[in-house]
Amino acid sequence: MSTLTLGEVARRAGLAASTLRRWDAAGLIPRDGDGTWSERDVSHVRLLIGLRNRGYTIAQLREGVDKGALAIGYVEQPVGGAASGQRYTMREAARELGLEPELLRRFIAAFGLPSGITSLSETEMELMRHGARVLNSGLPLVASLQIARVYGQALAMIADAEVRLVHLYVHEPLIRDGVPNTKIAAALDRLLSDLLPVASPILDLLHQQFLQHFIEQDVVGHLEQEGAAEARLGEMHVAIAFADLAGFTRLTEQEGDLEAVNVVERFFEQVEASLPEDARVIKTIGDEVMVVGSDPGALMEWAVEFQHARDERPLPRIGVHSGPAIFRDGDYYGTEINRAARIVTRGAGGEVIVTDTLRDAAKLRNFTLHSIGAVRLKGFDAPEELFVVRNPAAGPRW
Repeated sequence: MSTLTLGEVARRAGLAASTLRRWDAAGLIPRDGDGTWSERDVSHVRLLIGLRNRGYTIAQLREGVDKGALAIGYVEQPVGGAASGQRYTMREAARELGLEPELLRRFIAAFGLPSGITSLSETEMELMRHGARVLNSGLPLVASLQIARVYGQALAMIADAEVRLVHLYVHEPLIRDGVPNTKIAAALDRLLSDLLPVASPILDLLHQQFLQHFIEQDVVGHLEQEGAAEARLGEMHVAIAFADLAGFTRLTEQEGDLEAVNVVERFFEQVEASLPEDARVIKTIGDEVMVVGSDPGALMEWAVEFQHARDERPLPRIGVHSGPAIFRDGDYYGTEINRAARIVTRGAGGEVIVTDTLRDAAKLRNFTLHSIGAVRLKGFDAPEELFVVRNPAAGPRW
């Protein structure tokens, strides 16, 4: 890590050098015994500035330092990265990248960089160079921006999870044990230095593995959609399932939040492990999971078999539907997605509710459909007939 002067630290952190001297004298900046300054100190001072702007007093900050609560692991920038201090104005960046300034701003927003920035660090500039390569590959602009947005959202989620897990299982225990701030920071540094070198290859290998899988599934999806009505640009015909746990609120009240979360985690794991090959979990919200696949019949069959195999309460309820949906930023939107989300609320624990779109697929599998009548779904004017689907060959549920 490069050695800096007090003035350089103050300038990079955006603080007056005289204020930095006072903070240092007050013990707000835990540093190594040799008295040198480094990039870590720049990050620590920025943290202090942010906390001060939130209204924390010098005494509160000093207490946080003494307890180890403000110890941070420092992610060292690559050679030529932000540590170099080089900045690019928006005009300079746009000219080098060959992009219009407004398009550059759209890529910055898509990747999830801070809004309102007026210049780019070398690391941010390198990110934009890769974004420009995606666009120059021939991928349409709308798709390029969506890929950038998906990357940004997914990696922000990964980084957030990494930090929170380290906080819960490493940082907090060290604070409770009374470990000094500098030693906590050193422990976090060691952890980062061990984990960062393996993070990139893990992400790269998983990306390649999943990419090949979904390339193959896309080919299957083309065959599944033969004969379907022609979709608009950005739209595709999909099978949709929503599943949640009936009586989950009551479980939370009776057993407490921790046990309820454990039940939900097991439920999600069971769903993910049992899905047909063409389907995947799109998102989870509370105790609800959204699944999308290319084969409506296979997704309905999964739902019926999942319900029959479930041996833990509360029982799930599952709604299955199929129809056109808009694909945007890794998620699916549209009227038929909303319809599928409403269907599940009409089921009881242990039931699979389907729409008329699954009638033929149910007959092919010798499943039985029991009408629950014409139902008016929330947000839809016209009532529609819904069915409980069962597999008579599976025998009674209990």
